[in-house]
Amino acid sequence: MPLLKRSGDGALWRESERFDPWAQTWVAGTAPADLAPVSAREALRMVMTGNRVRRIPVGVIGPREPGGRQKEIAYELGRALGEIGVQMMCGGKTGVMEAACRGNLEAGGQPIGLLPEGDWTEANPYVAIPIATGIGPARNAILARACTALIAVGGGYGTLSEIAYGLQWERLVMTLEGAPEVAGAVACSDVDAAIDRLAGHLLCLEKTEPKNATAGETQLSLTS
Repeated sequence: MPLLKRSGDGALWRESERFDPWAQTWVAGTAPADLAPVSAREALRMVMTGNRVRRIPVGVIGPREPGGRQKEIAYELGRALGEIGVQMMCGGKTGVMEAACRGNLEAGGQPIGLLPEGDWTEANPYVAIPIATGIGPARNAILARACTALIAVGGGYGTLSEIAYGLQWERLVMTLEGAPEVAGAVACSDVDAAIDRLAGHLLCLEKTEPKNATAGETQLSLTS
């Protein structure tokens, strides 16, 4: 993982390249010399809360009837995404989706709910941006296509279909807390590990990441 740096104007650098948060790529330039270490989460927050960034959504997927700690994990995940300024999208209904939306909204996010129904009022009460598709379960394919990454918390057949769509379209797919195990999806130990892996993806550093993510593995550097 290359060291990252921040210039006085808040730009993110790695060696002789600057990260363009609008184009979602690295461009040639001359980096400043001053450095200070920072976690992957903080680097991502810096970029995502900047003045000019394309907010390609990250999908949170999971069952309407979660079990065990899935609802708690979904809330924690939604809140973490809101705290770092990542745009969240989900199916807009109950269970994992509602818990993630609640956490995201409470953290200052604007969660998008991509609803199977044709009436936006069918969204859970924490969806800030309801999109009524009227196409039923087929909306799963749209969600997977629209998001740059998917994070599954538990799940049954519906979640499995979204995971499959995501992998087919070469999206980053991560799983938490009993989500279906599918070849190509990245099993994460906890929410922190998923956020660290997501940072590598959104900052275009994903190829340097390990296959199985564990919290605290990703460390970046940033100037003070």
